[in-house]
Amino acid sequence: MPVSKRPRSASVGSLRTRVWSVGRWAVLLIGLAITYGVFLLTSLQIAIKAREVKVPNVQGQSVEAATQSFAAVGLAMVLDPLRRPDADVPADHVLSQEPEAGSVIRRQRPVRIRVSAGFHAAPVPAVTGESERAAEILLTQDRVTITQTAEIYSAEYPQGVVVAQDPPAKSLAPSVSLLVNRGEDAVTFVMPDLIGTSGVRVSEILRRRLFRVTIVAEVPYPGLPSGTVVRQSPQAGFQMALGDPITLEVSR
Repeated sequence: MPVSKRPRSASVGSLRTRVWSVGRWAVLLIGLAITYGVFLLTSLQIAIKAREVKVPNVQGQSVEAATQSFAAVGLAMVLDPLRRPDADVPADHVLSQEPEAGSVIRRQRPVRIRVSAGFHAAPVPAVTGESERAAEILLTQDRVTITQTAEIYSAEYPQGVVVAQDPPAKSLAPSVSLLVNRGEDAVTFVMPDLIGTSGVRVSEILRRRLFRVTIVAEVPYPGLPSGTVVRQSPQAGFQMALGDPITLEVSR
């Protein structure tokens, strides 16, 4: 009795259906995975940005107002314990902040602020008649700065002494200018013309007068006796003080 066979086309069609079904599920799963990944990354970015804030500008504000400004955006504030005097910013007001205003930072990160101690003008002490060093010490102790030191050269006052101050003593001011006497002008000499003289002889004379003389070279110079000065430094006519160096070159 003959055995009936299943048509081959039906078997192939069933296989194609199964493959197509599996493919659709695979595409669907991949699409879901991509969608989930994009959603996750977007959520993370949103969460990170939600924790970031822009630092407000609190310079010039009172400490209380600055505290409220930082609290409003979720930032903590740390006070620098050292207060600095400032003529423009009142006491207990913010001088500076770190990080600076406009910076983007995470919430709860502390912002460090420096606070002004205000302006305290002390009476200027009397330093006229004091030595320059003593005047500096007195002014530093009273927190008065020296803005300028002018000089005079006079025999009427001791050398190195303050002969005037501005503003005068007992004035309320943060700074002062001083006038200091440096003593009489140093004695100066005019360098003579030594060319053609004996190097050894003029060296002895000048050294006795406290000049520092050095013969630095001997050069051939036909027609001149040995040891005759042919070059000098400084040149003749140059203004000199005691102790200045003089160099000579002599003939060989």
